[in-house]
Amino acid sequence: MREHIGTGDGMANDAITGSTAVVTGASRGFGRVIGAALAEAGARVVGVARDGAPLAELQARYGDQFTPVAADAADPVVAGKLIDEHRPRIVVLSAGANPLARPLHQHTWETFSRTWEVDVQQAFNWSREALLAPLEPGSTVVAVSSGAALRGSPLSGGYAGAKATVRFIAAYAAEESAREGLGIRFIALLPQLTAATDLGRDGVAAYARRAGVDVARFVERSGFTLTPDQVAKSVLDLASDPSFDKVAYLVTPAGTNPVN
Repeated sequence: MREHIGTGDGMANDAITGSTAVVTGASRGFGRVIGAALAEAGARVVGVARDGAPLAELQARYGDQFTPVAADAADPVVAGKLIDEHRPRIVVLSAGANPLARPLHQHTWETFSRTWEVDVQQAFNWSREALLAPLEPGSTVVAVSSGAALRGSPLSGGYAGAKATVRFIAAYAAEESAREGLGIRFIALLPQLTAATDLGRDGVAAYARRAGVDVARFVERSGFTLTPDQVAKSVLDLASDPSFDKVAYLVTPAGTNPVN
């Protein structure tokens, strides 16, 4: 797959330009493209990931607009330190573990629960720190969940349940923000399965094998054509437009729509 950095539409607005954004999982997949899109829209982006080399590439591309932090996004100390140091107006929680693409009985508990230890833990830690700080009124925390949270995912162990819990965490944090009058928006973003990321490619390949068809046929039949650029655009829209006032949104090639 040819990597495409940024949304390509030069989008910038007052809500993003000059603001500080923290993006976890910024070295690959959705997080990498989201971080790049925010930088291109004028935000000062702090990109967090364990692998520092891809982050250095983004810093070379965007200069002072991008600050790389090679760290474990699921570490609560990392979350607290970066929230305190940078006081971001936008936080995008995109870090996550690639699930092992196997049916239930071929998992161990360790492989089944891996996404709980990474995806859920980082969503909990960062949401907690955003409330404790607290972030400034008008700030937005976007937790990247998955369409699997709605439909399940029998070939990815605990992934669907973990992503459903990420959605719940966003909802719980939104309720606490409202109760305390903090004015912080918490939103769960649920991208449809796509073969355009490493994680999605593994999942699509596994489901294609299960269906007895090749990947191209499976994608054509299923319509799994969502791109990282479309997800990045959804994040920019959510972060810049307070009329997106729901707690969860599903992202498909057709657009960004609220989830009841």
